[in-house]
Amino acid sequence: MVQSMTGYGKAECICGHNKITIEVRSVNGKSADISLKSQLIPRDKEIEIRQLIANKLTRGNIDLFANSENITENGVRGINSEIFNSYLKQTEEILSASGHKADISHLVPAILKLPDVIDNHKADIDDTLRAENWEKIKSTILEALEMHIEFRETEGKKLVDDILTRVANILEYLDLASQFEEERILTVKERLKSKIDEFVAQADNNRFEQEIIYYLEKLDITEEKVRLRQHCKYFTQTMESEHQPGKKLGFIAQEMGREINTLGSKANHAQIQKYVVQMKDELEKIKEQLLNIV
Repeated sequence: MVQSMTGYGKAECICGHNKITIEVRSVNGKSADISLKSQLIPRDKEIEIRQLIANKLTRGNIDLFANSENITENGVRGINSEIFNSYLKQTEEILSASGHKADISHLVPAILKLPDVIDNHKADIDDTLRAENWEKIKSTILEALEMHIEFRETEGKKLVDDILTRVANILEYLDLASQFEEERILTVKERLKSKIDEFVAQADNNRFEQEIIYYLEKLDITEEKVRLRQHCKYFTQTMESEHQPGKKLGFIAQEMGREINTLGSKANHAQIQKYVVQMKDELEKIKEQLLNIV
């Protein structure tokens, strides 16, 4: 399945009194540019993790975050009693000085919301704990990567639907432009005849026909239309059949652009030019979307 390079995955595990949170984020990039933004991953494991990420995600600017949070044994965040009592004492003194009686049932919920009362600060794990729990942390990284891939595939499906719609639009505009070919040929003939009549008293019909054939051959867009249709077909087949088609689709899109540009330069007809501009617009949007496909 085609994947977007934009993705997010998150997984958690408990190691002793610490909750480890792994997050993997990525945006588009030409290759796998991996950053490990955590001191929780031992240095001797960094190469292993980088290789693991590169094998799973292949392309993109990828950041891995690993954070540790102190929790109590039952998984509930603890209350810092020293800070709580300090806040409580100050509050009672303020209320007493102003002549109000302190109601502990009202004070407790308010104090619990004050800074640093709930002991949820992020903490590093020492080397011993990392070594003892490395397999669990590695398993959590793998889980986050799988979540990340699932996110990429969901986004990739949206990109595929949008891109294939735009390819279909290009083919539709090509069909609409083809309707004006006969009118275009007549226009070229009339223009040439008018110019010849303007400068020559009596035109040589044979020479006139030769000139018509020459100009029509120069302006003929049959080959460009055939090649553009072939490129669009190949583009769609590649999108639907390959797992990581991003770079290949970029090359095909370049070829589509060449044929569309040649159509525009040969068109010599206002309505055909209009459809060529619309094809170019669709192709530019396709190229923008391709930047985010693996």
